[in-house]
Amino acid sequence: MKQIIYVTIFTVALLSLGRQQSVAQNADAAAEQEVRQTIKKYRTALLQKDAATLEQIWTDDYTFTNGAGETHTKGERLAHLKSGATSLDSISEAEDMKVRIHGNVAVVTSRVTIKGQYTGKQASGQFRSINVWVKGAAGWQLIANQLTPVTAK
Repeated sequence: MKQIIYVTIFTVALLSLGRQQSVAQNADAAAEQEVRQTIKKYRTALLQKDAATLEQIWTDDYTFTNGAGETHTKGERLAHLKSGATSLDSISEAEDMKVRIHGNVAVVTSRVTIKGQYTGKQASGQFRSINVWVKGAAGWQLIANQLTPVTAK
């Protein structure tokens, strides 16, 4: 009789654990879709020089590291955008995009092709990109991103 009770308790515990994992996976899948939608909104805002949308997407302590290794704050990026020093003609759809969710943080890696300029310097080419997104009261916001040029082998 004791064995039946132990087996029953063990089975219930396993089923509960499996259900919790399923709920967590569903939450991660929903969060991933939210991040992907926010990335589309972000790219559109960059191409259209939509400073108001970028103001919402970038956190106040946002940091951008461009393909030349220079870092820029949210304020600097907005100023470059408004002055025309940053002007992007195209951003490819993300190639090899991977979105990993860790609670209220998402890490996105991809390969992108960009045509345009950052801070007055030509920035066209292929890049590996890493973006760190955080979810807060305002939704998903970009806290940091970096572009690394892809060089020919």
